[in-house]
Amino acid sequence: MGSREELEKIVGPTAVDERPVRDLWPLAIMQERAGNVPPQVLVVRPAGREQVAALLRWATSNRVAVTPMGGGSGVCGALAPAAGELVMDMGAFDRVFEIDETNLTCKCEAGVNGYALEQQLNSRGVTLGHYPSSLPGTTVGGLIATRSSGQESSRYGSIEDMVLGLAVVLADGTFAAPRPGPRSAAGPALHQLFLGAEGGLGVVVGAVLRLHRLPETTFGRGYAFRELRAGLECMRSVMQAGIRPLVMRLYDAEDTLFSGYDVHDGECALVIATAGLHDVAEAESRAVERFAGDARQLGEEPWQRWQKHRFDLSAERLKAFLAPPGSYLDTIELAGSWTVLADLHARVKPAIAVGGLALCHFSHAYQQGCCAYFTFGGSGGDEAEARAAYGRAWEGAMSAALELGATISHHHGVGQARARWVADELGGWMNVWRAVKNGIDPERIMNPRAVGGSQ
Repeated sequence: MGSREELEKIVGPTAVDERPVRDLWPLAIMQERAGNVPPQVLVVRPAGREQVAALLRWATSNRVAVTPMGGGSGVCGALAPAAGELVMDMGAFDRVFEIDETNLTCKCEAGVNGYALEQQLNSRGVTLGHYPSSLPGTTVGGLIATRSSGQESSRYGSIEDMVLGLAVVLADGTFAAPRPGPRSAAGPALHQLFLGAEGGLGVVVGAVLRLHRLPETTFGRGYAFRELRAGLECMRSVMQAGIRPLVMRLYDAEDTLFSGYDVHDGECALVIATAGLHDVAEAESRAVERFAGDARQLGEEPWQRWQKHRFDLSAERLKAFLAPPGSYLDTIELAGSWTVLADLHARVKPAIAVGGLALCHFSHAYQQGCCAYFTFGGSGGDEAEARAAYGRAWEGAMSAALELGATISHHHGVGQARARWVADELGGWMNVWRAVKNGIDPERIMNPRAVGGSQ
């Protein structure tokens, strides 16, 4: 009996198909454009936890690698199965079991669409507060697998702050259910191992998530700074004063112009919003104005503009930009302490500017630092030249981050894009990762491209 027939016995004939699968890693799109088409792989769509367990037991006994798939909106090549491997499409795990408005928790399955979940929560007056620009194309499981962070993370935290517990099927078919309570000291919070594991340890089938009440009021404003360091200093002052802005994004001069903000030449735009109870949000907005010092006030228009365009970076637009031969476009999100951010910007910008387009904005702020989100693009004379320029940009950015003590990824993950550099950042913790991987998945059937793969 062939593999397909055996899989159909587990999930049914209509839940198995064969097709090429990959995420939105720009290099993979470029390679496909040059004629390197992804292989056909078997895709199974389990309908329940028992089917997931049976599939993993089958994969273990047959030594077949398995990659769980959510929305396929990752950008690092973690979802890129090779011929002979298996993809587990979690799309049937799409139920929201409970929205508890008293305890502010949500119990749902891993295949629930991120945007649909947020809309459902908002209709009840609550929010997860997780808004990556790719939200319409995400699933809860995918957000967990990539250790995602959203546009409102300075207020609500990133995905690891929102996950109270996980339901996971391990590689041997064992089920681990969410543990009780808002917090527990009965051993380590082991579910956190799966946040950022890129499907390399097991299959997340469900989650218990922390919710927040929707803010009563939001005050959004824009400011123009004459130079980048002053804008970064304002961000640092806001965070270290204990304010948790709903959104706070500082654009460098090039990104300010590219984003269409109405400023003078060379100015950097800061878009910031405070939220919560009306009096509190208003008081925090006045405090932000004080921290902005002599920055030029731009009123509400930048905030309104940002809201209008917050989800513009879609998969369709990325594919359209990468359609012409020789073109390339990508983003690199680093993060560092306040003392290294200006130097990081100064080092990375020329490194990624090989093709002409080099932009940066700062967001996802903490009291200790924030994320520097770079966008770069261009075109080469041919495909080989484009890939070479693309590679040089990545080399320069990763080298600068490692040398300055910044992290090589704030929220996109590792996959294949950062596989070469992940051990340099993790150091001795790479041994811990390998030990966990070998202990939980001794036959190494789970995603071989997760967190550096065989690195």
